[in-house]
Amino acid sequence: MHTILIVEDDNDINNVLHELLSLNGYRTIQAYSGTEALIYINKEKIDLILLDLMIPGKSGTEVLNEIRQKSNIPIIALTAITNKDTKIETLKFGSDDYITKPFDNDEVLARIEVQLRKVKQALSDIDGKELKYKDIVLNLETYEATINGANTNLSKREFEILKLLVENPKKVFTKDNIYESVWNDEYVGDENTINVHISKIRTKLSEVKPNEEYIQTIWGIGFKMS
Repeated sequence: MHTILIVEDDNDINNVLHELLSLNGYRTIQAYSGTEALIYINKEKIDLILLDLMIPGKSGTEVLNEIRQKSNIPIIALTAITNKDTKIETLKFGSDDYITKPFDNDEVLARIEVQLRKVKQALSDIDGKELKYKDIVLNLETYEATINGANTNLSKREFEILKLLVENPKKVFTKDNIYESVWNDEYVGDENTINVHISKIRTKLSEVKPNEEYIQTIWGIGFKMS
C-alpha cells in the first residue's frame, strides 16, 4: 500500500483528500503546516506528497526546497493560483506536477497514479542481464554501458558505481556508501577517489550524449541519478 502525505492547512480540503485517497486504497498521513510536514517526512516512509503551497509555518516552497536537498520523492503541488508563470515556477522549484484548486477528484487520482507509475519505471527494468535507466543500458554480463547503443567505455569500477546509482535512482548515495558498496571495504575518508571516478563517468557519458546530466551532485550529501 502506498503512503501519501497530505500537506494542507484547510481542514475541509485535507479531510476530503484523506477520504478520497483512503477509499482508493492509499494510506494517508495528514499534516497542516510545513514544519509538521517535514517531521513526518523525516520519520515516515512516504511514497508521494500532496503539498499546498500556501501553508503556515514553513511555506510550501521552503518545504519543497528542503525535501529536494535530500530526496526525489514525487511531489504534486496544490495551488489556487492559475496563471501560467506561477505554474512554471512551481515546477522549477522541484514539484513533479501541480493541481489547481478547486480540483476534480478523478484528476487527483489520475495524477497520483501517473507519478507513482513513473517511480516504478524509473526503478529500472531488470530482465536478467540488463539494467536500464532513461537511455542508458547496463549489460550485467559484459559490463558494457551504452547510451542509445553507443558504448561509453566505462572501466569496471566506473561501471559498478553507475550500476549502484542506476539500481536506486531515487536514493542519494554518500561517498561512504559508494566506497563501501563498490570497493567492498571500509571508507577511509579519501573523497578524491570517489570524486575522480564520478568525474570520469560524467565525462564518458557526456562524450556520447553532450548536454545531458545523468548524475546529480547533492551538495554536502553525495550523488544520485538526475
